[in-house]
Amino acid sequence: MVTKADVLNWLKHYADVIDGQKEYLTQLDAAIGDADHGINMHRGFGAVMTQLPAVEDKDIGTILKKVGMVLVSTVGGAGGPLYGTLFMRMGMAVGNKEALTAEDVLKMFTAALEGVKQRGKAEPGDKTMVDALTPAVEALRQAVEAGEDLHAALAKATAAAEEGMTATIPLVARKGRASYLGERSAGHQDPGATSTYLLFKSAADVWNGADA
Repeated sequence: MVTKADVLNWLKHYADVIDGQKEYLTQLDAAIGDADHGINMHRGFGAVMTQLPAVEDKDIGTILKKVGMVLVSTVGGAGGPLYGTLFMRMGMAVGNKEALTAEDVLKMFTAALEGVKQRGKAEPGDKTMVDALTPAVEALRQAVEAGEDLHAALAKATAAAEEGMTATIPLVARKGRASYLGERSAGHQDPGATSTYLLFKSAADVWNGADA
């Protein structure tokens, strides 16, 4: 089971990861975007860390929805609406639970993917965060439905997200700021897919004992 404390630790760990990777994410975005993805995500999760204590005693759904609302209001560019939608849909999917099963985690990430696709109107192959999110959720689904424990399932999801992230390098962007570059967007890794990979890796790293 993933407890509420596990969820809070995941959010805090991801905020630390974003802090450490903000320059790298911004460098990726400088090649094909507005050079602000890392800066914006860092600002957003800094605000999340400031406001998280006010909802730490609430249920998991409320916590995740709060994260989403804070990101929408503080993250600039496309990242705010997309990551805000991702976390708000997660919160809606798990509702007022105090702990999550592997099936709940799958439902949470599945809802996140659906929300991001609806908000961004992106599909796999468009060179966006969907290129990492889609294979990660599919790998998670296959592992959970096969009865694997959550740690193993998240490890597979993270590996799939990493493959999806790397696969954005040769793609020509069809959505977002990078699409304005046309063919020149090829040869660069998508920053949104990268931050999505880091989200799954953070969950896998922090929840590795959640089944104990």
